Amino acid sequence: MQKYLITEKTTNQLKVLSLFSGCGGIDLGFEGDFNVLTVSVNPEINTKWNIDKVDKKWSHLGKTVFHTVFANDIKPEAKAVWTNYFSFKGINAENYYLDSIVNLVKLHKEKKINIFPKNIDVLTGGFPCQDFSVSGKRMGFDSNKGHNGKNISVGMPSIENRGQLYIWMREVIAITKPKVFVAENVKGLTNLKDAKEVIEKDFASVCDGGYIVIPAKVVNAGNYGVPQGRERIIFYGFRKQALTQKSLEELSKNEIKEQYTPYPFITHYINENEKNRQLKKYVTVKQVLDDLEEPEYSHDINQQKYSKAKYMGKHCQGQQEVHLEGLAPTIRSEHHGNIEFRRLSKEHGGKHQEELNKGLKERRLSVRECARIQTFPDEYQFILPAMNGNKPVSGSEAYKIIGNAVPPLLGYHIAKRLEENWNLYFGEEKSDYINK
Repeated sequence: MQKYLITEKTTNQLKVLSLFSGCGGIDLGFEGDFNVLTVSVNPEINTKWNIDKVDKKWSHLGKTVFHTVFANDIKPEAKAVWTNYFSFKGINAENYYLDSIVNLVKLHKEKKINIFPKNIDVLTGGFPCQDFSVSGKRMGFDSNKGHNGKNISVGMPSIENRGQLYIWMREVIAITKPKVFVAENVKGLTNLKDAKEVIEKDFASVCDGGYIVIPAKVVNAGNYGVPQGRERIIFYGFRKQALTQKSLEELSKNEIKEQYTPYPFITHYINENEKNRQLKKYVTVKQVLDDLEEPEYSHDINQQKYSKAKYMGKHCQGQQEVHLEGLAPTIRSEHHGNIEFRRLSKEHGGKHQEELNKGLKERRLSVRECARIQTFPDEYQFILPAMNGNKPVSGSEAYKIIGNAVPPLLGYHIAKRLEENWNLYFGEEKSDYINK
C-alpha cells in the first residue's frame, strides 16, 4: 500500500479533489493551460475564455482558477501517465493515491489515515462505467467485479462491487463537503432500469440532504469541439449551505434558468437541425489527424505504436475505419484488437482511396491518434519506460487509459462554466439552509 502523505500547496486557487482520475482527462480540463485545435474553440460563445493563437492550426487555452490537490485511481499505468505530465505543471506527484477508494474511505473512518484535504471547492469523479455501458455485459449495480477490479462471486450483492463505486464517491463527498461535485458516466446508464434516478437520490441524500442534485443530463462531446461522437451523462450536486439564497432558489426549480445552469453551452453543431449562426460545424477526424506523419516516419513513440491486430470482419467490434470527414466513433477503453482502423485496405472495404493510391497500408489508429481524438495535447506522453518508481506503460495499456478518460476539452468546458458562475453560486450572501 502507498505511504500516505499530504503536502498541500498554498494557493488562492479553488481546490479540486479528483476521484477515479485515470490518466487525468478531466483533471487537465479543470487545470487548463493546454493546446487544442483552433477549430475546436468558439470565441463567439466562449467570450470569457483566454485563448491564444499558437499557429494556423492550434490555439492555447488559458489556465483556470482550479488547482488539483488530490487524485486517485487503482491503475498504476494511469498514475504513471498522470504524474509524468502534471509534475511538470507544478502538481506534486504525491497528490495521486494509488489505491481503491473503498480502502481509502475505510482507513479514514477507522482513523488510520487522514489524507483527504480540507476546504475542497470541487470534487470530480468519473465512477467506473463498464457495468452500465451498452458495449459491456450491463451488470449495473450487480457487477461481478470488485472495487479493486478483481472478480467476485456471482449472486453476492455488495456495495463494494464496481457498479456501486459511486456510493464511495458519495462517502468522500460526505467527508470533504465540497461546494460542488461533478460526476460522469456513460449514456447507457440512462436506459438501465432506474439507475439514473437511484444515483441522483443517493447523491442528494448525502450530508442529511445537504446537497441539491440537479437533473442529470446527457452531453455529446462532439457538440463541444471534440472530434468524436462521445455521449456521457453528467451529474451536478451543490452544497446548500454554500449557495447564495438566490442561487439556492434557482437551482431548486424544475426548470433552471439559462443563467444558472452549470451545463456548458454547446459550441458546435453535429446535425443540421442544431445549426445556427453562432455554432461552428463539428470538428472532423481529418482536421485533427491530417498533420501527423505515418508511424514509420514519426519521431513520437506514441504515433509509432499502433495495434497490429488483423482485420476480423465487419461484424466484429472495432473493425471499421474512421470516417475522415465525420466525427470519430467513441474511443473506448479496449485492448488492441478492438481499436478502430485508421485505414482499411481496398480488399476490406477501405474508402480512403487517395491514401490507398499512395500505397499507404492498412492499419489501426495509433496511440497518439486516439489521444488526439480525445483532445489530449501532444506533450501528454502515454507510453513510458519504468521511472520514478512507476511501472512501464505499454501501447496496449495506453489505449485503455486513453479510452477511459474524459476528453480534456469537454472537461475544460465544464470547468470554465463553473468558473464563470462561481460568484453567482457562492457569493458573500449565504442561504438560510443549515446543515443538520
